[in-house]
Amino acid sequence: MSHNLFETFAERMQSRGDADFITTREGRHYSHADALTESARLAGTLTALGVSPGDRVAVQVDKSPEAILLYLATLRVGGVYLPLNTGYTGDEIRYFLGDAEPALFVCRPAALDEARAIAAETGCPAVETLGSAADGSLMDKAAAATPREDVVAREADDLAAILYTSGTTGRSKGAMLTHRNLGSNAETLAKAWHFSAEDRLIHALPIFHTHGLFVACNVTLMAGSSMLFLPKFDADVIFEEMPRGTVLMGVPTFYTRLVADARLTPEVTANMRLFVSGSAPLTAETHEAFEQKTGHAILERYGMTETNMNLSNPYDGARRAGTVGMPLPGVEIRITDLETGEVVSQGEIGMLQVRGPNVFIGYWRMPEKTREELLEDGFFITGDLAMVDEHGYVQIVGRDKDLVISGGYNVYPKEIEQVIDELDAVQESAVIGLPHPDFGEGVTAVVVCQPGAELEEAQVIDHLQGRLAKYKQPKRVFFVDSLPRNTMGKVQKNELRKRFDGTYR
Repeated sequence: MSHNLFETFAERMQSRGDADFITTREGRHYSHADALTESARLAGTLTALGVSPGDRVAVQVDKSPEAILLYLATLRVGGVYLPLNTGYTGDEIRYFLGDAEPALFVCRPAALDEARAIAAETGCPAVETLGSAADGSLMDKAAAATPREDVVAREADDLAAILYTSGTTGRSKGAMLTHRNLGSNAETLAKAWHFSAEDRLIHALPIFHTHGLFVACNVTLMAGSSMLFLPKFDADVIFEEMPRGTVLMGVPTFYTRLVADARLTPEVTANMRLFVSGSAPLTAETHEAFEQKTGHAILERYGMTETNMNLSNPYDGARRAGTVGMPLPGVEIRITDLETGEVVSQGEIGMLQVRGPNVFIGYWRMPEKTREELLEDGFFITGDLAMVDEHGYVQIVGRDKDLVISGGYNVYPKEIEQVIDELDAVQESAVIGLPHPDFGEGVTAVVVCQPGAELEEAQVIDHLQGRLAKYKQPKRVFFVDSLPRNTMGKVQKNELRKRFDGTYR
């Protein structure tokens, strides 16, 4: 594999020629050869707009095949691709453009006026638009551009992308990802998950995130396979497309919705080879229900913005519910005591650290933060609490910042959530710690009931009696219609802490 990610992709794409690369339900279609040709036109456009090797190209656009071609074109000219969540507000974009100092900002056509104003404030020299139907000023310029057929030389440690973390606490941090980081991980995943040129991925994820861009698209490019690009998850469309697809990558919400649908049968999934879940924990209940209804065991894996994918349940072998599997080839892990930093014994909970060619090189312009989280020996402190079970599979117990310390005892929310979720009337739950005058933090449960079900606080607390130590049991249980989530389906516990702050005061 070349050090240069675009060269690696280009080799695969040339060999695939007229075979499908991306199609849409509306009938838009790019073969691998088409995508190479169009990426050369876009590369010529980027050069004409002043993008030089190492320059950032910031992109906040709706999902489209052309956005992926822009990603490829950015790599082709030696630029650094910077995708931004489509939900970010003008104030947030102002921060990202000021921090990353891109040479070009590509926005949605409807956002042009605001984007130009923000670009002027932050010193961004160029703004172009890209719509979801191959429209916008960037595509207009590409149609008239001189294609750039060459590939700018890049080394393995040169930046390929910057992805900003979601920033649930403090400022968002820009994770710097190199050609080696992205290339090694895509190659590893393509092998681990048995991807081939025959695969057709049903792509219903956003493309501003590690999962939808660097797992789904990079693995497709690495394997020379094809993708059906959907704007979002729509169960009706997924059921229509499964007979023609082979792989679905999703977040747990995808699978909970599919499991609740009577159309989920062995027959409708007969052509499917693999279902992957990530970005948030998948409940054992959903895993088991999906397998009962289809015969397919969902493959759960674990990764993050800074590292791409680290762990995966096996393709061949048991995919254990409630676990994220074992380290991928080339990835090392260790689980350390929160106080001493010493490696803990099997079965003990500690801080998960990872090391490998997939691990980023640091946070953009944040050397102190980089030193805090990326250790001198190359291990990255993930912020996730984990344990290795008796089978050698890793279980993620929760986030370090979600750890509740009540009366001096460490309480791991996941453990309590699993017991609450056993109740038939419960759809899902989230456990948080709230300031408490006696205990420091009071364990607090927030519960969503199944449609039509009724449940009282006392019933939940009774259910936990005898199942959990007294110090782990919630002091209060609140009921809500739904849990707040970010775009990738992760429960935003910081929002719940704000909402119920003051409960014990």
